[in-house]
Amino acid sequence: MVQGSKAKYSTEQKKKAQQIETSYKAQGIPTKKAEAIAWATVNKQSGGGEKSGSGKTTSKIQKAEAREDSAKNAVHTKQEKSKVDSLESQKKSELLIKARTKNISGRSTMNKQELILALRKPN
Repeated sequence: MVQGSKAKYSTEQKKKAQQIETSYKAQGIPTKKAEAIAWATVNKQSGGGEKSGSGKTTSKIQKAEAREDSAKNAVHTKQEKSKVDSLESQKKSELLIKARTKNISGRSTMNKQELILALRKPN
């Protein structure tokens, strides 16, 4: 949950949080959770409110590293989502071949959805 006043954040930080929140809402995430994620992202990238407080003592190097980490996490999340989508779009015969290469037992009796779930599980 988002707590406290956002008065110590710059206009740019507030705008960035609003854009992030809007994009999460568009993905179907509840408003409160989207807002919390947005402010957490802004805090991670900028070190907090920049008008006064902790954001002023965070070095430019730390802020740059935090932005890079945030970008890497976003890419990783997007890649994982595309993997899930790609399994859904494949034919059952293609899924059976993948299941055979992963040596999943009982694959011949599984339906398509069961194969997808089995393939998503880590080894």
